[in-house]
Parts: sequence; structure tokens; C-alpha cells
Amino acid sequence: MAELNFTKLNPESHLLLDQPLLRLPVELSRKNFKLTAVHVEHDKKHLLGALKATANDSFSGKKDPSETLESLDNMINRMKNLKRKMEGFHEEEKTTHRQTRQRLEHLHDLYQIPSLADVKYDEWSRIRLNRLLADYLLRNGYSESARALAKEKSIEDLVDLDVFVQCHRVEESLRRGSMQECLAWCSEHRELTRKTSNTLEFELRLQQFIELRRKGHLMEAQQHARKFISSNVEHKNPEVQRAAGLLAYSPETKVEPYRTMYSKSRWDFLANLFLKTHHELFSLPTRPLLHFALSAGLSALKTPSCHSKYASSSSNASSTTTTVCPICSTELNELARSLRHVQHNKSSVEYDPIVLPNGRVYGRDRLLEMSAKVGLEEGRVKDPTTSEVFDISQVRKVFIS
Repeated sequence: MAELNFTKLNPESHLLLDQPLLRLPVELSRKNFKLTAVHVEHDKKHLLGALKATANDSFSGKKDPSETLESLDNMINRMKNLKRKMEGFHEEEKTTHRQTRQRLEHLHDLYQIPSLADVKYDEWSRIRLNRLLADYLLRNGYSESARALAKEKSIEDLVDLDVFVQCHRVEESLRRGSMQECLAWCSEHRELTRKTSNTLEFELRLQQFIELRRKGHLMEAQQHARKFISSNVEHKNPEVQRAAGLLAYSPETKVEPYRTMYSKSRWDFLANLFLKTHHELFSLPTRPLLHFALSAGLSALKTPSCHSKYASSSSNASSTTTTVCPICSTELNELARSLRHVQHNKSSVEYDPIVLPNGRVYGRDRLLEMSAKVGLEEGRVKDPTTSEVFDISQVRKVFIS
């Protein structure tokens, strides 16, 4: 019965790691809907105004029939352009719905698995591992590798390829010193970020001002500041004042904060700010999901003795024991060093525990058997971890209370 409870699968605990799997399609649908509404409202307002003006001019005789027909043709062309945009949004929506359906089916499969020992759980876990690896590759810029992995494992609808490819393209353009792609992204998503405390577009406009000042284009810099920076004086007065101060300092200045504002490292700041804004907008975690999974797994397996100087044979040459603990392995020992270890409510000990003078506890029979195998004389025991040798009279029996 205890074994059955131990292997019983709890789907809810597994889904804690998979929240972004469903959250992103929802955010994409919301974005698609808002952008569709913006385009429809904008063109509706323009077309109704144009239609009313054309009708009034036609009835009053201000326009001849050819001019009226030209105005109507322009309105028809505008409606055709709107139709093409709507078709594009519709295709995006169909793709989002298909991905959502596939993801729901993937998560539903987990609820059909009764036990951790079930073969189907191994298959489901392998699919999730491939998803986490693809997510890690995408976040680190290995888009083609992620795409190849997703295609080979048939998990394209479970991986956010297009979202991260676009994100990485904009990020790289900022690190190269180009703002055009990021400004276009801000323009496209302005309706979505308007109600948030987003500073990305302001920082980009400020960077444009800095570049104009760096090139010595003072008049253009002042015009740019009046158009894009001065309008934020109520909310960002200190930043606006520092921007104005740049006009008095050359790019070679050593005076702070202007030296930092002229620094090339500001491009990295903008790239990181874009990533933060992008991930917040689409409800994406700032770290790869693989990091969360590794942290949870390593912490669950870690014990206080894993980083002891007497840890195991894999990390301590003086040890005579062999361990199967993954945290004590050479590959994972350093990776888990900064993580906390979990509190284990259950533990197992030998039926005849004894304590050595150095404070380490072992089973008496196992310790005597091992000491005999390594060639110690009778009445002597060897600590298998530290290799210290003690007289049997120094050993004390342990009573568990």
C-alpha cells in the first residue's frame, strides 16, 4: 500500500512547470484580437469620414463624377487592404487554436496515467524533456537547432518557435546598435503595453537622442527631444533632465551620469530591457524552464552530506565507497552547490547502528565486513568515507529514539 502511494501520479504538481505552455497561446490570442480591433476601428473611422465627405461633395456639386468615382475606388482599395490584414490575423488565430488544442491534449494525456511506474509516463516525460531542451535552445539563440529538434520529435505545436525567433532577432539587432526593428515591435504592440509601466519605447527614443548628440547633430537632437522625450516630463522628469544635460557634454566626457549614457554598454541594457518587456507581455518566465526543472530535481536529491569534503569516491580520492547519488557525481556536484537541500521526513538506517569517534554512523556488521575485506587485523575498523582507522573499543552503539 505504501509503495502504491509512493508511485501514484499527481498531475497537478507536474503542471506547475507547464503553465507557460497554455498561457502563451492565450496571450497571443489576446494580442491578435486587440490588433484586429485596432485596425478595424481605425479603418472604419477613416472610411466613414471619407464616405460622408464624398457624398456631401457629390450632392453639392463640388466634385465631378470622375472625382467621386476615384474617391470610391480609394475606399474600396482600403477595404481590400483591411480584408488582407484580417485574413492574416485569421490565419494566425487558426494556428494559435491548433497549438492550443495540441497542448491541451498533451496535458490531458498526463491525467490518463495512473502511476509513475507506467510506461506511458516515461513517454510523456520524454516529450516534456524535449520541450524543455527546445525552449532552452530558443532562449539562447540556437533557433535552427531548436527547430530541427522540434521537427524530429514532432513537437512543433508544443514549442513557441516563432515567438522566440522574433524575440531573438530584435534582441540581436539591439546588441548590434540598431533600433529600427525594436521600434517597429513597440509600434505593433503599443496598444498592449500602454496600460503597463513600460519604459522600453522611451529608452529607445532616448538612445536615438544620444546617437544624434554623439554625431554632433544638435538641431536634430533638440527637435527629436521636443517630439519624443519632452512629452514624458511628468512621469520621467529626472531622465528628461539628464537628457537635456547631454547637450552640454561631449561624448568624451568623464562626468557621470553622462559618461554612462554615452557608453556602448547601454545597448546591452536596451536588449535586456526588451527581453524583460517581451517576456512580461507574453507571460513568459525570465529563465529557461530547464533551469527550473533542474533546480527542483537537484534540490530534491541533495542532502547535507553531498558537499562534504568526505562526500564520495567521485569527488574525493580518499574515499573507499562507491555512491549512486547523482548530486555527488562529478557532473552535477558543482552545479548543485548553491542550491538548498529539501527536508526529508522519512529516512532509513541500519538495524545495528554504531558511531565512530569522528561522529560518522554506520551499521556494525557492514563496517566489520568491509574492514576485513580491506585487510585490517581483527579489532580494527576503517571509516569507508574518510579512510580513518579506529580500534573497535572506541566504537559506541547508537540508540534511535
